[in-house]
Amino acid sequence: MARRIPRWLARAPIPLYRHGLGRLLGRRLLMLEHRGRRTGLPRYVVLEVADREPGCLFIASGHGQDSQWFRNLRADPRVRVWTGPHQGVPARAAVLTGEETRQRLEIYRRRHRRAAAALGRTLDIPELRDTGPLPADVATRLPLVRLDLDEG
Repeated sequence: MARRIPRWLARAPIPLYRHGLGRLLGRRLLMLEHRGRRTGLPRYVVLEVADREPGCLFIASGHGQDSQWFRNLRADPRVRVWTGPHQGVPARAAVLTGEETRQRLEIYRRRHRRAAAALGRTLDIPELRDTGPLPADVATRLPLVRLDLDEG
């Protein structure tokens, strides 16, 4: 069973990003603005960047497909991103396939061994702590999202 971070702690970095101080949190975190699927109002969440490529970022839904932000992205993939040099950059979200998720999580495990082990403990996904193959259902338990940044 995944442990929940207290809501006040999870939301604590949001004012930093809103006041232009998100850079203090480094490049491993981002603030994501998404739209509520029922209200259409802007919503904010701070997440870890699992991987990055030129023009895109990858984030994980630690609480699976039930996370509100994840469900909102599925309803409306248009978002804005704050991280490092990117401040309110429009982006488009896309949920990765099972195979793409496994490949990205393998990269994450290699690059961030300690963080992957901690994530595996927190989310009760022991395979993230090991070096063996990831299970076929890992994309269901830990879906990944690609954010394509519109830096134009």
